[in-house]
Amino acid sequence: MRIDIPGYKTLDINNIVLDYNGTFARDGAPIMEAISLINNLITEYKVYVLTSDTYGTAKELLKPLKGEVHIVKDTEEKKTFVMGLAGDTACIGNGNNDTGMFEVDDLSICVIGDEGASAAALLKSDIVVKDIISALELFKNPKRIAATLRK
Repeated sequence: MRIDIPGYKTLDINNIVLDYNGTFARDGAPIMEAISLINNLITEYKVYVLTSDTYGTAKELLKPLKGEVHIVKDTEEKKTFVMGLAGDTACIGNGNNDTGMFEVDDLSICVIGDEGASAAALLKSDIVVKDIISALELFKNPKRIAATLRK
């Protein structure tokens, strides 16, 4: 997806990387509406879910997801994963351990959600949204991204 943002930059997004707990999951369980939205986005984007799998249930619970699930240890592993995608990447997260990937992506989206968001993630993001559904809908309605980021 190409988004021309007046006074800001042009974004080419082909990859979406999501944090799991606190962003895409509540108390270790995925938000089912988000799985449906991701499965609809998969025709236009490669979608990756990165998780430390705090609850040990992510792979099983995410079986209906058409994107890839990767278990990572920490901030550095998330950052390294995003760097390996070589650009054209949007990241969605809410915690301190998402700040590394926010430093190297092309578009950072901070989700507040039920768990809240760390101040560090908030300050390193380009866009802040109320929940994962709002974040994912940005990719179905990219003019929302342009409207938020234009200068």
